[in-house]
Amino acid sequence: MRLPTQNFGSNKFKLGLFCANCNGGMTFSTAPERWQCEWDDIVEVSKMADEAGIEFVLPVAKWRGFGGPSGLWDKSYEVIAHSAAIAAVTKRIGIFSTVHTPLMSPAYAAKAIATIDHISHGRAGLNIVCGWNQDEFDIHGVKIDGEKRYDHGLEWYQIYAKLLAGGEPFDWDGEFFKLKHAFTDPLPYQRPRPAVMSAGFSTRGREFAAQAADILFTNSAEMALGAQVVDSVRAYGARYNRRIDVYASCVYFCRPTRAEAEDFYYYVAEENADRETTARFKKKRIATATDGEVQFSRELDVPPIPRHDRAMGKFYSGSIPGVYPLVGSPDDIVEELVKLSAIGLAGSSLAFVNYKNELPFFVQEVLPRMAKAGLRTA
Repeated sequence: MRLPTQNFGSNKFKLGLFCANCNGGMTFSTAPERWQCEWDDIVEVSKMADEAGIEFVLPVAKWRGFGGPSGLWDKSYEVIAHSAAIAAVTKRIGIFSTVHTPLMSPAYAAKAIATIDHISHGRAGLNIVCGWNQDEFDIHGVKIDGEKRYDHGLEWYQIYAKLLAGGEPFDWDGEFFKLKHAFTDPLPYQRPRPAVMSAGFSTRGREFAAQAADILFTNSAEMALGAQVVDSVRAYGARYNRRIDVYASCVYFCRPTRAEAEDFYYYVAEENADRETTARFKKKRIATATDGEVQFSRELDVPPIPRHDRAMGKFYSGSIPGVYPLVGSPDDIVEELVKLSAIGLAGSSLAFVNYKNELPFFVQEVLPRMAKAGLRTA
């Protein structure tokens, strides 16, 4: 089967604008420069990414933020409406929608994603999430079953994929879904279906991705293991005769010099760290971690790095665990991306403290250097 991700083009290392639909970006910080998530600004940065040749936009599905002094993710735009709107004002960039499988029926998702695929003329994608934060699900009166969330998600995906394949209406009598005369029209613009992402990095998460995803996001604890993580994911995919691309989850602190970048990172994630919210996040995340997420759980308790240590890939109090900090000059950033590519990673998410203020510098200074390094075309 032709991988839907081939529609992203030929760049060796691909990039996706991440979390711009939520306030605060990807740091637990009260820094006044942090992303405020105004709609017109989201449109502007999405258009900027589109013109720059960045491969995709990936919004995060959030129903409740973490409150506290920073109010991280307290404000967010719903992803289906967001993606349809962004699809209508862009030309080339891929448009993903993040869907919590316990909150949206596969029939609804199939029709919604197919609709966005037609609005965008073949640029839609699905980021499938099985859930971990019970506080968000309480808004909907839904309970997360930690033991069966991936089983539920896989059955959800099987129905979703069958709907998008087309054909006669069908009944479904499964463990989690009982459907009558399931059918959707229009079918997606892309055939056989739009690309699917996942971010489950436990043993069960990888098994799920091997059957349902084309792209799997890994976390910084796993990235430290290098190529063996990519090899492991590919081995899981090979069981089902599938190849999965592995992407890094990253936040960028890029300035003209390394010293400026490291000062900015320290200012945002240590001097202005929202420690109250960080502690709340860690408590909730550890509560749902499975035995396959031990490394990630340990990372939640790593002490912050000393002020004058090299900051690339290191954590301060306001860093979000699992999200790899890329800190330095444009040359430093590209040098690190070359290393990530060398271990087999196919791309990374792209998050900033303030997307509107920082994306232009990234486009002007980092993208040309990536092209020179062979990671992207000029």
